[in-house]
Amino acid sequence: MGKDRLAAFSDGVIAIIITIMVLEVHVPHGADWAALTTIAPSLVTYVLSFVYVAIYWNNHHHLLHTVVRVNGAILWANSNLLFWLSIIPVATAWMGQNLLAPLPTAIYGGTLLMPAIAYYLLQKAIIHRHGEQSVLAKALGDDVKGKLSPLLYIAGIVLAFVSPWLSMGLYVLVAIIWLVPDRRIEEIIGRE
Repeated sequence: MGKDRLAAFSDGVIAIIITIMVLEVHVPHGADWAALTTIAPSLVTYVLSFVYVAIYWNNHHHLLHTVVRVNGAILWANSNLLFWLSIIPVATAWMGQNLLAPLPTAIYGGTLLMPAIAYYLLQKAIIHRHGEQSVLAKALGDDVKGKLSPLLYIAGIVLAFVSPWLSMGLYVLVAIIWLVPDRRIEEIIGRE
């Protein structure tokens, strides 16, 4: 099976996820700065979550450039990733209503951790299908960012109960680390 249907389905699901998230940012009641501050927590969490979903979309796009053929394991690993991404709007809305409350901040971190794990599993499924000498296997190399990110999420989850500000800082840091799309795949495809 080719990868086109997988890419199209994934793009559609990600577009819906972003749409659902923005619907949770309500129009302020009033026309002054004070009215705008009432939606600030929801807006802040929406922006952070949008950045995260966009990062996954960008990297997923690059990842699929390494895929020649899709099998059942890749389909299920991709569905697993999409499932965990689809939970982000719920955690985003809850944290937006309770910004810097310990439990919603920790749950938000867990909601960011799970797609990271699912993305790793998708990479492994692709490498299993295409081999240890595949484009993806060569491109990933040591995958420092991929190994560091879950550790930072876990630290953020734990810190949410001590200092939600530090927890959020770690979540923002991971987003910054991944803000520039992963160029390893582009570089190796360009060489081959």
